[in-house]
Amino acid sequence: MNSNAQPARRIAGAVVVHEGRVLLVRRRAAEDPLSWQFAAGKVEPDESCDEAAVRETKEEAGLDMVAFAGLGARFHPITRRQVSYTTCEMIDGTAHVADADDVAEVAWVTPSEIPRYIPYRLFTPVQRHLEVALRN
Repeated sequence: MNSNAQPARRIAGAVVVHEGRVLLVRRRAAEDPLSWQFAAGKVEPDESCDEAAVRETKEEAGLDMVAFAGLGARFHPITRRQVSYTTCEMIDGTAHVADADDVAEVAWVTPSEIPRYIPYRLFTPVQRHLEVALRN
């Protein structure tokens, strides 16, 4: 192994539920079929996954968040990157495209719409959280 190799950067995703809807962002550069996804990005060396999820949601969708609970991590089956998922609660703001270089759209989607936006199986702990958080 090359001792000078940089370790792969972790990705932190924010799972945000507000008023019965889930926040999703559409990337400008999609990794098919990953056009729509949770607000997410690389964890900086000096921050936790929870901090990165909060920061990325602010940078991408203009929302102020507080991290609530970690849902776990996995190697994403499509990107092969290590992704951690954090539930976040919105404390202020109106969702909008805050980073037009990386994000094309933001949307609040209902539970029944999620499969149209994310046509692959969600990470099981995320799916379970959404089932509970989006119960009517």
